Amino acid sequence: MKKIMFAVMAMLAIGFTACGNKTQAPAEAPADSVEEVAAFNAEDEAAATISALTEQIEAKDASKFQEVLATVQEKIKEIIGSNPEIAKQYVAKVQDFLKENAEKIKAFAGDNAAVQAALGALTAAPAESVVDGLMQALDGAKDAAGNAVDATKDAAANATEDAKQAVEDKANEAKDAAKEKAGEAVDAAADKAKKALGI
Repeated sequence: MKKIMFAVMAMLAIGFTACGNKTQAPAEAPADSVEEVAAFNAEDEAAATISALTEQIEAKDASKFQEVLATVQEKIKEIIGSNPEIAKQYVAKVQDFLKENAEKIKAFAGDNAAVQAALGALTAAPAESVVDGLMQALDGAKDAAGNAVDATKDAAANATEDAKQAVEDKANEAKDAAKEKAGEAVDAAADKAKKALGI
């Protein structure tokens, strides 16, 4: 019996020792810092846009090129929603590409007013100004939407008050009409009674 006890104790001791020697490796810190991840995201987004622009430059298709430029504006707005700094990096990379390829673009889209307007919107100012301008436009749109919602609420509240007043007015008119009818009925009944009594 003692031998069995010693065997069990020995096994438990070995088990605890084995568990105790297992140490977890420390969790590795992420290799990339937040700035590096942000730069990578801007780089990735810019690479996709530049690829689409390059394709249209090579195809010399002004209308398709203008469509891609329009998507750049939408992409900037989308990125601004998550991080304006990434948006600035993205715009700077796209601007560099457009400036480097200005002669090629001018060769096939020089007289296209829509392309020139889109290029001007993207390249006429530094990346920071482009992003700031879009942010202000988005804020203005949000304010306008908020004002529209408030105006709608006010109009609904006023309409509700007007409806209540109209219902009250109708109820008062009905009450007055009922009183008048009741008065007329009482007068008619009184006249009838007088006549019956010969008064």
